[in-house]
Amino acid sequence: MKRFLIYTGIIIVITVLIAVVLDGIYTGIFMQSKNRGKIETVINSKAKKYDIVILGSSRANNHFVSQMFENKGFKTFNYGMSGGHLFEASLLLKLMIERKYEIKNVILEADLNLSNDQESEGVSTKFLPYIHNSTVIKNHFSTEENFNKLFYIPFYRYVKYDSEIGFREVYKTVIGEKTNALDNLGYYPLVKHKNGNMKNNIVNLNPLSHNKYYEEIKNICRANDINFIAVMTPMCENVVGMNYFEKVKKAYPEIHNYENVVKEDKYFSSCGHMNDSGARIFTTRILKDFFNK
Repeated sequence: MKRFLIYTGIIIVITVLIAVVLDGIYTGIFMQSKNRGKIETVINSKAKKYDIVILGSSRANNHFVSQMFENKGFKTFNYGMSGGHLFEASLLLKLMIERKYEIKNVILEADLNLSNDQESEGVSTKFLPYIHNSTVIKNHFSTEENFNKLFYIPFYRYVKYDSEIGFREVYKTVIGEKTNALDNLGYYPLVKHKNGNMKNNIVNLNPLSHNKYYEEIKNICRANDINFIAVMTPMCENVVGMNYFEKVKKAYPEIHNYENVVKEDKYFSSCGHMNDSGARIFTTRILKDFFNK
């Protein structure tokens, strides 16, 4: 029995040591990554200066044409993240402030994402390699249910979220394989699809009366003298439950409603996402209303 316990103890110690070593190797690789995506680009960056930073979900990523702002003389980057929630948008802005970014204006896409204050697992996991290297990231995740496992168990986060931050992502980082996330100053243009879904039902969707991460973004901007512009972006004509946007306006009167600026289906790739033509019409309107100098 004694020999069995010793043998078991040795296996446990070796397993822990291997986990610690692998955790260090993976984290070290991610700490060198700068061209795979928007999150690590911010985390591994030095201070930058922007006239305009765009935050939000895919409805920011696909709707704000960064180059059009640049053409008017505004240094701009679209940090919208497909699938992201306000949880991730707030954390990304915190990291920019931690890295001493100078930002004059933040445009936040705040509409459908106001209906929850949860993390988007597919996006938030990409912050986890840095959880021991950033107090901001640690604190942001500290209230999550599985925080202790993510923070204290070596290599656990890489195993649990292997599809996002596991071996495949590490390998692509090592060989320097780029993605298109940083192309077009962060803007991702969509095309018109013949089979695009042009119907949507948001009847059961309701904005939270107090979205924690929306309020965080607003307060960060106020504390750092950043002009905060929150907008609702367009959806196609065949949406059931469009009074959702009225509910948002009632709960958050400071948010500008641009839901009906672009309507025709020909300007949409799917019901919730404009194609490049629609995005350019929408961006033109935003420039006219907020940056017409």
